[in-house]
This record gives sequence, C-alpha cells and structure tokens, in this order.
Amino acid sequence: MRLLSKRLDRVSGSGEGAAVAVRGRRQVGKSRLVQEFCDRADVPYFYFAATKGASPVESVTGFLAELADSSLAAAADVSPPSGVTGGWADAFRVLASALPERPSIVVLDEVPWLAEQDEVFGGALQTAWDRLWSRRPVLLVLLGSDLHMMERLTAYDRPFYGRADNLVLGPLNPAEVGTALGLEAAEAIDAHLVTGGLPGIVRSWAHAVPPAEFLRQECEDPAAPLFSVPESALMAEFPAPDQARRVVEAIGGDSRTHANIAAAAGSSHGQVPSGTLSPLLRKLAEEKRVLAVDHPLSTVAGKPALHRVADSNLRFYLSIGRAVQEQARRGRPQTGRRVLERQWTTWRGRAVEPLVREALEIAGQAGELPWPETAVVGGWWNRQHNPEIDLVGADRTPVAGRIDFAGSVKWIGTPFDRHDLTALRRGALEIPGYEAGRCGLAVVSLSGEDLGGEEVDLLWGAGDVMNCWNAL
Repeated sequence: MRLLSKRLDRVSGSGEGAAVAVRGRRQVGKSRLVQEFCDRADVPYFYFAATKGASPVESVTGFLAELADSSLAAAADVSPPSGVTGGWADAFRVLASALPERPSIVVLDEVPWLAEQDEVFGGALQTAWDRLWSRRPVLLVLLGSDLHMMERLTAYDRPFYGRADNLVLGPLNPAEVGTALGLEAAEAIDAHLVTGGLPGIVRSWAHAVPPAEFLRQECEDPAAPLFSVPESALMAEFPAPDQARRVVEAIGGDSRTHANIAAAAGSSHGQVPSGTLSPLLRKLAEEKRVLAVDHPLSTVAGKPALHRVADSNLRFYLSIGRAVQEQARRGRPQTGRRVLERQWTTWRGRAVEPLVREALEIAGQAGELPWPETAVVGGWWNRQHNPEIDLVGADRTPVAGRIDFAGSVKWIGTPFDRHDLTALRRGALEIPGYEAGRCGLAVVSLSGEDLGGEEVDLLWGAGDVMNCWNAL
C-alpha cells in the first residue's frame, strides 16, 4: 500500500503516468490489496479483471463494459462505446479518451491471461502506454499470478521492457499471522506452517483459537479454505493430471531426491526418465515457483539436491490435508483426525526447518548472531543422508568460503538433550569446512534443552524465531 501510494503521489506531482507490475502467487491477496488501494486513494479508477479462457473479442467487450461503468468514465464525463471494437489497440484508445485531467488509476488484473489469449496484446499495451497514457496523470497497475509470465512481461526482449516497476506481493510472514490470530510464538509458527501465510485461510481462523483446535474443527469440513485453497491452486496450475502434477504430488508426499521422485511419479511403464524429469523439475522451480530446491551447504560443491513444495500450505495439503479432506467428504471426520494426529509431528518437524533457516539468515544479516559475518543459512547432507545436518551458517552460497556454525532443529515435545548434542557434534565434523573449536554449534528447540550443564553457542526457542520477523 505504501509503495503504491508513493507512485500515485509521483503521478500527482509530475502530471505524468507511472506503471507498476505486481506479481504474486494465487490466493496471496493481490486483487484485494489493489482494490483496497483504489478505494482509499480517493481518485477515479478503472479495474478490469480478465477471465481465463475468454476469447479476445469477449475480453475487449467486457473491458469496454467495465470501463463504461467505472468512476474513471464518470469523472471524464464520457460514454465509451459498448460494441466490439477492432481489438485491444482500439480499446486502449477508448480508455485514453476516458482518462481525466486529474490523477487516476487503471488496473489490469491477470494480465498473463490476456497475453495468452491474444499474441498482440503486449505490443498493443506498449504502444498505448508510449503514445496515449504515459503523458497523462495515470497510475497503471498490472497484476498477475503466473510469476514467470509476469517477469517476462517486462523482460528485455518484451514490448513493455523498462516501462513498469516490478513489485512482488508475498504471503503474510509468521509475525503477521500471529498478530492477526492473536497467537503466541509457537502456535503462530504452527499456524503459519499450515496456512502458508495466505490471507484467505487466515481469515477463516477464529481469533485466539489454538492450532490443534482449529485443525480438529476443519477435519469436519471438506470445503474449508484450509483444503479448498490449495486444492484450487493445484487445479489452476495443473488442470490435467499430467506428469508435472504427478511430480509435485510425489514431492509433496516427501519424495525429495531425484531418484525417489522419478520412482514415485512414474507409471506402470516404470519411473520417469532422467531426461524428462530434470527439465521438468527446473521448470517447476524456476518458472512455476511451485518447488524449492535445497543444496547441501559447505566449502565444496555437494549432492544430491533436495526438492520440496515451496508453499507450506500446499505441502501440508499434499502430505496430510488431502487425506483428511477425503475422510471429511465421506462423513468420517474422526478418521481424518486420526490421520492428522498420526502424521502431524513428523510433518511439522520437517516443515519448520526452512522457516528456521530463514529466521537465522535474517538475524545473521542483521549482525545479531554470535557469528557477525554469517550471510546464509542452509543445511548439509551426504549421498547417504547420514548424517543430515539441519543448520549450516556460512558466508555465501552455493559453495561457502567459510563455515561459521552447524546446528540442529528439534521441534517436538521433548527438549534437546545430551544425546542430541553428541549426535550434532559428531555429524558436524563430516561437513567440509567445519572446524571444531573455530566453528560454533546452534540449537533451535521447541521444548528447550536438557544438556546437563553442557553449553552450545546459540540456543533458540519459538520466541527467538518469531522475533526475527517482529523486527522487520
């Protein structure tokens, strides 16, 4: 809101147009945010939301109809034609004639859908901006959920290159989720893990209701946002049960290595061939942003890479939520609760690790760790995954020049004890670049420690993890 207001102020002060492209994953709240911005800005605006699958003619017709009913047309005292024009070029000329002399806002929502419907859309938008809109006091806001397509919209080889500022709207962070729900640190972290910080799910969570109670209630409702939001996101990204969807589902089911994914996503004809799987994994990670890829962090390049579903809510749905939802559909919520109880502790212990790494990285970059030059935090494992070290702090990635610390995350109901410390010390010595005496040890534990007087260099609990986001 602040960044959008800054650009509208610039438009008001200069009398010239400004454009901004806002991208963010589905259900993160882009449309609602920009609608709130338009309502609060107190200037005429026009908001057009594209329809997926509509023809160019249908889209242009809808565009003109929405324009005729907008406050933008009312402020300019014009009546845009309601009939179909020659296409987007003519529609954009009609919009130009409706722009008032005072500041205004134009919003085009789900621009990637418009671009995929009509290959000339991008060129028509660029021409309209350069020749008709940019010298008028208008803020053009372009929204899209297809992250790769939105990046391509303003890429070097695309018509709109250099014409729009790029902003990314992410989900709510753990501190924001905790504030919204009135939960203390440990419960707020659990809430963030299952909601993914998505506003639509957070809004369905009654204030101050503990995560255990919320999840118990949702086991009775197959249409609850906790299930329907990730289900709709999965269907939007992968409308057909193709190979890409099978790969995502395999990873959501905790197949993390290339070999395990190939086997789990295979068919009756065998596992997915490497020549097919490798480019597919890259596309899902780099273009779709559905997956995140973790590499072992040390002073030498390591393998194998581990894959995970980037959004923790979708990860929860694929691992546990879908089975719980199916039991609710069959009128068997008690069975769904047992599924949840059986898998929750293991799932949460794995799901919290990326969150803890991010928190430590935030603290390291702020100079608030015992190792002031720590810039990145990852994990380390060998090909046998024995040992698998949860936390490694270093000066850079993917290959570190210096290791600062190794650590462990224990996110269960028992404290980190001397047995855990012995295993951490032994495993840390396997990390290339780790030197006992020079490098430190870090522990992040939900239930504190029982070390019998032994010490580590850093001991964090849920409150320390949460404080990293409170300080932002």
